[in-house]
Amino acid sequence: MKPAAIDTFYARLAARMPEPKSELNYHNPYTLLVAVVLSAQATDVGVNKATGPLFAVADTPEKIAALGVEGLSRYIRTIGLYNMKAKNVIALSQILLREHGGEVPRDRAALEALPGVGRKTANVVLNVAFGEPTIAVDTHIFRVGNRTGLARGKTPDAVEKVLERVTPDRWKLHAHHWLILHGRYTCKARKPLCPACPVADLCEWPEKTASVPA
Repeated sequence: MKPAAIDTFYARLAARMPEPKSELNYHNPYTLLVAVVLSAQATDVGVNKATGPLFAVADTPEKIAALGVEGLSRYIRTIGLYNMKAKNVIALSQILLREHGGEVPRDRAALEALPGVGRKTANVVLNVAFGEPTIAVDTHIFRVGNRTGLARGKTPDAVEKVLERVTPDRWKLHAHHWLILHGRYTCKARKPLCPACPVADLCEWPEKTASVPA
């Protein structure tokens, strides 16, 4: 996709969602970190159902560490891979207390050193909690990037590198949310809503069902 088309692509998504927000419920950097770790291979809706009761009683590293793996597991057992995730959340909480004064670090290397935290999770935390212009590539963004021609790559990391290079600076802060929400609700995996897509005429996907925006 050419630079002018990319700029228009983001401008149209921005017009639809001027202030996009994460659909995970959180109220501080730590609860965001926990929610994102729990969201791996799970839906935001499912995570929110579990973290609502959890965060009502434990929303700091101290409080969640005090629950222990078994105690935390009782709150999140409706989430896939809950036992492993409980172990990671307890471990990362203990590391935050021991090495970071109980605070979530604003540093990629420090974040990725935490159990259960990979590049995607670190990017989400840096973007949402700290306002860094990072782009976390999940399955939705990977699909949108490759399908539309915005950013093609064989791996999420490859797509991220392309997005970092081609996304104009003025769009980078919210690019992650615009793309993920577009992929979640419009450019769906099985039945994309091409007739309702605001960037259909820019999209390079040969199988799209509409050539112009609705």
